[in-house]
Amino acid sequence: MLIRPSVPRDLRSSEITPESLYLSRREWLAAAGLTVGAIAGASALLAKRADAQQAVGTPFGLQPDDKPTPWMDVTSYNNFYEFGTGKDDPAVEAKGFKPRPWTVKIDGLVKKPGDFALDDFLKGSKVEDRIYRHRCVEAWSMVIPWRGIMLADVLKRAEPAPSAKFVEFTTLYDPARMPGQRSSVLRWPYTEGLRLDEAMHPLALLATGVYGRDLPNQNGAPLRLVVPWKYGFKGIKSIVHIRLTDRMPVTAWNTSAPDEYGFYCNVNPTVDHPRWSQAKERRIGEFLRRPTLMFNGYADQVASLYAGMDLRKNY
Repeated sequence: MLIRPSVPRDLRSSEITPESLYLSRREWLAAAGLTVGAIAGASALLAKRADAQQAVGTPFGLQPDDKPTPWMDVTSYNNFYEFGTGKDDPAVEAKGFKPRPWTVKIDGLVKKPGDFALDDFLKGSKVEDRIYRHRCVEAWSMVIPWRGIMLADVLKRAEPAPSAKFVEFTTLYDPARMPGQRSSVLRWPYTEGLRLDEAMHPLALLATGVYGRDLPNQNGAPLRLVVPWKYGFKGIKSIVHIRLTDRMPVTAWNTSAPDEYGFYCNVNPTVDHPRWSQAKERRIGEFLRRPTLMFNGYADQVASLYAGMDLRKNY
């Protein structure tokens, strides 16, 4: 059955609430007897409260028992090998990293290539707040309130050539500033990629912030990719280069361990990692594990992208 994406092109962004109010809003909604489908409207009401000073994101793919992961967990439990392989390494090792000034290159099969200062790169795109489920290939998960711009907006401005089929992303390579790059754990710089139709999907986000604040260094400042229906390692951080190509890009983890990490990396509870099951996940802050959802709960929006594909082979 063909499942058509149901995400509107012009997605709403609300006023922002303080973090304490943000984290308690699920309980407020439950007390009011509201369903997940009513969250966007309820968020707008909360934003009108006198103490509403920061943003509430528009939620996508959330389940009734989802709630935003606390700021401290989002910013202290990270995979960012450029700053170390331990989950707490990035928060420590990235403290002195300065993400400004920053330049992003767009080239390859586009009509309008160029090198853009970050502010110019972001110019002309609507900044939005969105709450996404996040699933790591290591079988842990979070619910994160991102701030960013649609990747599709940037790509459209570059005017992809008809022959463009894929988008390749590259992280900054600077071992002096990113001490993890002095190790041989991966081939540097970190690279990732998407099919062009995946990159143009309305859910694909270039994040510049979290919880209504600028993106912390350990979370990929100043610009990272967020593709919520894929495992987290597809979310390449500190992006400096976006290239459109007619060939599937070589990616960091697929190069390092091709038997464990494929190109697509769609969240799929029926396809186990060679060393552990993907059927369940541990939400950070929770003791019990919960069932993993196909496409991380975004099947209604993205399943049509993979119609006719063998998702066990194209993992």
